[in-house]
Amino acid sequence: MYSIGIDSGSIATKAVLFNGKILAKVIIPTGWSPKTASKEAMSLLIGMSGIDESEVKNIVGTGYGRVSMPFADKTVTEITCHGKGAHFLNDNVRTILDIGGQDSKVISLDDNGNVIDFAMNDKCAAGTGRFLEVMSNVLGIDIGDLDDFTKGINPEPITSMCTVFAESEVISLLAKGVSKDGIASGIVHSIANRGVSILSKVRVKGEIAFTGGVAISEVIKKAIEIKLKLALYTPCTPQIVGALGAAVIGWEILDKNA
Repeated sequence: MYSIGIDSGSIATKAVLFNGKILAKVIIPTGWSPKTASKEAMSLLIGMSGIDESEVKNIVGTGYGRVSMPFADKTVTEITCHGKGAHFLNDNVRTILDIGGQDSKVISLDDNGNVIDFAMNDKCAAGTGRFLEVMSNVLGIDIGDLDDFTKGINPEPITSMCTVFAESEVISLLAKGVSKDGIASGIVHSIANRGVSILSKVRVKGEIAFTGGVAISEVIKKAIEIKLKLALYTPCTPQIVGALGAAVIGWEILDKNA
């Protein structure tokens, strides 16, 4: 008996196969169709694990694409799923900073991983993965090389967090001959500042989990830690926390009804 959690985000769709522990996980591009990506992610999970599809007894969808999953047995908000996922991975976590492709959020948890407060920035792409992608494209660097490119480099201040205005600012800095690595380091610190700012919107307590695609970056994590003067807990695959939480919720339902 298994549950599957699927988190369909604006950039990537993540899925987790679960039976009390993580058995398999996949991350694929969402593309133009969250429904298609969600189905593909589920098929990949089943294929790589070698189980029979009939053994999957609960499918829980989350993320902005959850409305495009008619095959899901249940849909749950990503806030709730991130709480469940982070708590499963580390039950000392009481605060979550999640920076994804199009939004950033901070979530406060109780001792059981239930959400007691949250704040979200979903009105613009400031400080998100999309912001980082646009800035990397302007600089002409691969986003995957950001850590190596900026490690130990003094940041050039980036004054605007609006993606459109920051893009113009970066272009202007390049025209003035400012080094690319200094600008890239400035972008890292601007994202870190944004993360610290949104953390201030809830009461921070316990360990802080840093999740979402942006959490892959060690330099961004380190910049946030320096500004907070606190260590962050980052899962080995920080993108899947929402999908994991959805799978955990599905498994809890199965366990309750067993």
